Amino acid sequence: MFEINAELSYIYDKLNHTEMKRTNAEIPYSTSETDLAVFSKALGHPVRLKILKLLSTQSCCFTGELTAIIPMAQSTISQHLKALLDAGLIQGEITPPRVKYCLNRKNWETASKLFACFFDTELSKDESEQEC
Repeated sequence: MFEINAELSYIYDKLNHTEMKRTNAEIPYSTSETDLAVFSKALGHPVRLKILKLLSTQSCCFTGELTAIIPMAQSTISQHLKALLDAGLIQGEITPPRVKYCLNRKNWETASKLFACFFDTELSKDESEQEC
């Protein structure tokens, strides 16, 4: 459906003698912006939020314990753990046959500050004036 709409839009633009201008210019992002995007993506699923909430209330948790609390297949929970691990929000320690997970406190604090700053930023401020 998207392809049809894009094609119709192109035809409409041609009939009206207008062309869409596009650029390949690189957009500069700050470290804070890229870090915030990585953390946001990792938090983009309710199961991951549930896992983080659980880990925030205890020192660590094993994968098997999570499957007992969250009624999902272990492979599915492992995929969610991997997304959190890749974002740096949690850390894991492998002690075969089990894997122990806990919050990465340093990155958790960084994410907390970035989100607080992001939501606390005045919309009227110029980007160059922001302190985040």
